[in-house]
Amino acid sequence: MTDQNPPARIGLVAATAAGRRHADTVAAAWPHARLVQGETVADALRTAWALCDAVIAFLATGAVVRIVAPLLDDKRTDPAVVVVDEAARHAVALLGGHAGGANALAEQVADLLDARPVITTATDAVDLPGLDTLGWPVQGAVAAVSRAILDGEPVRLVADVDWPLPALPPNVRAADGDNTEADTSDGGYRLLVTDRVVPPDERTAVLRPPSLVAGVGASRGVPAAEVAELLHRVLAEAGLDPASLRCLATADIKADEAGIRSTVDALGVPLVTWPATRLAAVDVPHPSEVVRAAVGTPSVAEAAALLGTDGRPDDATLLVGKTATAMATVAVARHAPRGRLAVVGLGPGAADLRTPRAVAELRRAAVVVGLDQYLDQVRDVLRPGTRVLSSGLGAEEARARAAVAEAAAGRAVALIGSGDAGVYAMASPALEYADERIDVVGVPGVTAALAAGALLGAPLGHDHAYLSLSDLHTPWDVIERRVTAAAEGDFVTLFYNPRSRARDWQLGKALGILAAHRPPDTPVGVVRNASRPGERVHLATVATLDPSIVDMYSVVVVGSTDTRLVAGRMVTPRGYRWRS
Repeated sequence: MTDQNPPARIGLVAATAAGRRHADTVAAAWPHARLVQGETVADALRTAWALCDAVIAFLATGAVVRIVAPLLDDKRTDPAVVVVDEAARHAVALLGGHAGGANALAEQVADLLDARPVITTATDAVDLPGLDTLGWPVQGAVAAVSRAILDGEPVRLVADVDWPLPALPPNVRAADGDNTEADTSDGGYRLLVTDRVVPPDERTAVLRPPSLVAGVGASRGVPAAEVAELLHRVLAEAGLDPASLRCLATADIKADEAGIRSTVDALGVPLVTWPATRLAAVDVPHPSEVVRAAVGTPSVAEAAALLGTDGRPDDATLLVGKTATAMATVAVARHAPRGRLAVVGLGPGAADLRTPRAVAELRRAAVVVGLDQYLDQVRDVLRPGTRVLSSGLGAEEARARAAVAEAAAGRAVALIGSGDAGVYAMASPALEYADERIDVVGVPGVTAALAAGALLGAPLGHDHAYLSLSDLHTPWDVIERRVTAAAEGDFVTLFYNPRSRARDWQLGKALGILAAHRPPDTPVGVVRNASRPGERVHLATVATLDPSIVDMYSVVVVGSTDTRLVAGRMVTPRGYRWRS
């Protein structure tokens, strides 16, 4: 199970019938992968190298090395290469490692072909994130600092502010205070997270967070060179690195200005545009009535820089006020980092029912918060250095508050729950506390109801209702009204939290309400520990179900008047009974 999607264009190269069969298997699973042919296999490999983002070669490793060696240029731009042997026993990540995606691709190819992935990249081999895989530009002594991290040597993490980085191993420790200007005369290694220009040295790697927004104003027909030269001069004079540019921002009416567009393309950042009304509402230090008369707002560059990508000027600091040439104006703002809260549904319990996106979020997080028994299910997925905050049953609100507090402090957080986090789980309490300082990501999961339904047959083939019988947070009279409504509406009814030692009568009462509206032979299914050790499936009817066999690890599924037992399976037909 891997953390990312396959590359957009994959070239498949094969020389033998067996290799072509393996290539066909990959092509059938991935429509964006295609067999590349040539007069010789070497020609095919060279063509795939030139045209594709990644190459899967069903050839001998030595042959691939000899063919591609003269083509090597830069690991940041060369295609990833995975080599699969004749018997499809191994998928070898040959080139492109973690940065180029070859490691993930090798794992995905191995999954398709029932092979074993072979990964030799040092950081991936020991399950550490590579500095060039964090999604931000990285500069300086990347190899030296990466080696120090791998070797367990002390590395100081120095950041201007907290950014939502993934977990880093224990030997990477946050330094006290701001040491971005300090040297490494003590012989130690540093990992800086800053948008400021810092002197290079042989023991410092610099991560460039996307903190800067350049606001740009321009006269019609401004030359691209004028915009670019002004922007780079402003950044240099302020001691800011262009690698930290998040975007360029301007007014809507400048969206098609060729000089601005060319600058954006050259920098490889997006262009964000704002209507004049939004720009005019931003308080700026240097408003201009001349600009207001021309474009409907007293500021373009400063206001756009402060609005950035998310329209929150209160989260930004104007570092450089508007600076103009004959036809262009530039201002630069620094935007505060936003914490990241991923609310992750783990599914019903089995590892193979956990989604790849859930795994990716768990591996991206620096802090994971959850119920102790759910955390035990995923500890093997977490990266070294992940901080784990666990608690027991009944502490849902405390877990939600803890997760939000960690994210509000600028960290990357995963809050986990079983099934789907939005169904009787942690999403609701967490989002009650999360404010606009936090980016929230929801990761859906396979619910207990879906897992139980699959084990019972097809009881959810038509309209159904989910109800919790726990009256800890909902008064029983409200629950009773909802059960009655489900009974009167003839919904297939699923009971979560059906019965506990302290709540032993509610399930019998609910079944009695349903029994008043359904035949006594209406099927009822009870699934305990769906997809987990101790899984048990029990079939009964409304008249015969013994509530004492049900507990909090169970889901109870009561059929509608249409639900039938077919070969021992609950089935609710898709067709409508009532037709006009």
